[in-house]
Amino acid sequence: MAEAGETAESLAYRVGVDPKTAARWVTPGRVPHPRHRAAVSAALGRAVGELWPDVVRRREPVWFLPWAEVERRADTLRSFQPSVLPGLLQTEAYAHAVLSCGPLADDAVEGYVASRVARQAAVFDRPRPPLTVFVVDEAALRRGEPEIMQPQLDHLVAMAQRPRLLLHVLPLRAGFHPGQAGPFVIASTDDGEDVAYLDDQAAGRTTTDVAALWQVWDTLRSVALPRDQTVQLLKARPWLT
Repeated sequence: MAEAGETAESLAYRVGVDPKTAARWVTPGRVPHPRHRAAVSAALGRAVGELWPDVVRRREPVWFLPWAEVERRADTLRSFQPSVLPGLLQTEAYAHAVLSCGPLADDAVEGYVASRVARQAAVFDRPRPPLTVFVVDEAALRRGEPEIMQPQLDHLVAMAQRPRLLLHVLPLRAGFHPGQAGPFVIASTDDGEDVAYLDDQAAGRTTTDVAALWQVWDTLRSVALPRDQTVQLLKARPWLT
């Protein structure tokens, strides 16, 4: 707070909490509610993981840690999701709904939501964020209750305005496509290495064998909507009217 020129009072004003609440955050072991962490991170110019590393570390599965490190140092991220929205683009309410559908205990869901928000900050709040390109199947946009999806779609529209973020919807009219085999992300780093992340029902894994995934990615990008048409579809959202 001192390095950023903030006091408990000024930080509380920016985040929208009582000054006494902000003052308690400097006490070891006192961590803001997940909905406030991203705002504090942005106000102080630090990643959530820097401010509260224990929260992030203890909520990420062991098998996910290698990918989390790749994600944090990537220059470019290319992500495809066929059934749910990418974790890096999820609102807290959407993430909570998605995670609550799985095997997590109720008291663990909040921690995983916080971890997901921290990942977003670690990627997008850098001085120079990576180029991120997302291709999302239209089916993912249609899944979810309106009270969750309306603000989530608003969030996608806002994120799509970022200069180094490209969002493309793969329309249902595209028919069958190779991405139906499952979601994946390809990360390119400054040392020229490409690393992919693949997810399944049990756990995710990383691999440097990405040649086949590049072919799938090129196919998906070729049939996805351009950026402007994607934003138009997200704003119109006819399936929610």
